[in-house]
Amino acid sequence: MAKKKFYVVWKGRENGVFSTWEDCRKQVEGFTGALYKSFETEAAASDAFAKGSSGFSVKADQKKIFEVKPHVTKHPVKHSIAVDGAWNTKTLDSEYRGVEVSTGKQLFIRGPFAEGTNNIMEFLALVHALAYCKKHQLTVPIYSDSVTAMKWVRDKHAKTKLESSNNNTELFDLIDRAEKWLKENTYSNPVLKWETKLWGENPADFGRK
Repeated sequence: MAKKKFYVVWKGRENGVFSTWEDCRKQVEGFTGALYKSFETEAAASDAFAKGSSGFSVKADQKKIFEVKPHVTKHPVKHSIAVDGAWNTKTLDSEYRGVEVSTGKQLFIRGPFAEGTNNIMEFLALVHALAYCKKHQLTVPIYSDSVTAMKWVRDKHAKTKLESSNNNTELFDLIDRAEKWLKENTYSNPVLKWETKLWGENPADFGRK
């Protein structure tokens, strides 16, 4: 039987002493700059929490904010935002939007844009959602079903092969602004993969399949 441990979270969604890793994980996973450490006894953990993180070798994990291949749960997080993009193969127009997962309420929608791509829409939707959450002081997870867009956000750069033209000048301006926002801002919202096969269609889907 594994020896029981206690976990101190100095910086997370909630700070304190937690008796299970699962409870600790909920506070630190995807939280930028999370500070936490395990201890052998509850007394040691309580003492460490009271003294603060200074002097301890703590974990400051900023990499788990992106879960392209996450530990899949039975259901998505209820209080979260889902984003999705749509691209018309005939007109080449594209658009994106974000909705509340719990209610289906549309939070924002942009487009149509001329000569776009689905990945660009997904990328802009994610950045828009992050900026929306920062403005409204929300730390909820943000779901996308585009692994490519998630990686672009992680890298702070839209690695599109789309060429600029007179028709999509506005779109490339939005891409530049989105990349600039990512480089100049920080956020603690987990960016998670929407698992369509397990949970059904992305709530932000435009329903045009």
